Amino acid sequence: MTEQELKTYLAAIRGADEAAMAAARRRQAALAKPPGSLGKLEDMAVRMAGVTGRVCPTVKKCRVAVFAADNGVVAEGVSCAPQSVTLQQAVNMTRRKTGMSALAQTFGDDVSVIDVGINADVNCAAVLDRKVRRGTGNMAVEPAMTRAETLQALAAGLEAAARAKADGIDLLGVGEMGIGNTTTSAAVLAVLLDADVDAVTGRGGGLTDEGFARKKQVLRRALALHHPDRNDVLDVLSKVGGLDIAAMTGAFLGCAHERLGAAVDGYISVTAALCAVRLCPAAKDYLFLSHQSYELGYRLAAEALELTPCLALDMRLGEGSGCPLLFRVMEGACGV
Repeated sequence: MTEQELKTYLAAIRGADEAAMAAARRRQAALAKPPGSLGKLEDMAVRMAGVTGRVCPTVKKCRVAVFAADNGVVAEGVSCAPQSVTLQQAVNMTRRKTGMSALAQTFGDDVSVIDVGINADVNCAAVLDRKVRRGTGNMAVEPAMTRAETLQALAAGLEAAARAKADGIDLLGVGEMGIGNTTTSAAVLAVLLDADVDAVTGRGGGLTDEGFARKKQVLRRALALHHPDRNDVLDVLSKVGGLDIAAMTGAFLGCAHERLGAAVDGYISVTAALCAVRLCPAAKDYLFLSHQSYELGYRLAAEALELTPCLALDMRLGEGSGCPLLFRVMEGACGV
């Protein structure tokens, strides 16, 4: 995908169907219940009417798309887990042996695992191969990737959304697997929100005090080295982002293009959602936040999107684990 092709694609995205939403509100007001008594469930149903163009939308078939990639910045000691975990967990997801995939199996949801940058050969046919490169560069000493590679990862996300639409999916959850990606997410958020590193950086998978301090030092060094342009999302992603974040950004844009509801998971996912909305403001109409991530910085990103998460469960697993839970709430919202 070229930058011009991306511009053309984004220009075709339209916001929610306002007429369908107005009709859905009138229907809600006519139902046998006190007005507004179902609270946010009513809001969700109305928003889904805007997504689908149907006054009475349904949520029957759901999928979590997980984009897996490694991040070169782990060489700086910013993670307490080895990079090999990315590959292990990507494969485990296909076997329903991770937190998210176990939840998805419980509820009968699809799981699609897509390799956009695992730093290893993936000998698992169930993992879809869309590898752009074997992990990003170490952003503390070099750009994470090129703009062309960023666009290639974005295209993998667009494709995942189109595939979901073709498969009859009603809601697509967007998750990730990538050791070191709370560091890349913090870098991206710091730039897009013009925020201090301290305000957007958490401990990730459980860093010690020493590791946490090192993580913030690495972030400051990378941002000072590259000076990403906050008004150019591709520049930010290519310099200090990750292949997973870029692909997730594409998935959110793809959902908007295909008029498909998109479930946002936690910290990494909401960072990608913000990237998508900065690229195309109309994409916001298709986003539904699942849970309030425990990770520092999530709240700032959600506020920037002007969206409110549905659940408060102190979750911080990632993987798209909040999505199967949101699917059930939205299924109920449309059901009533």
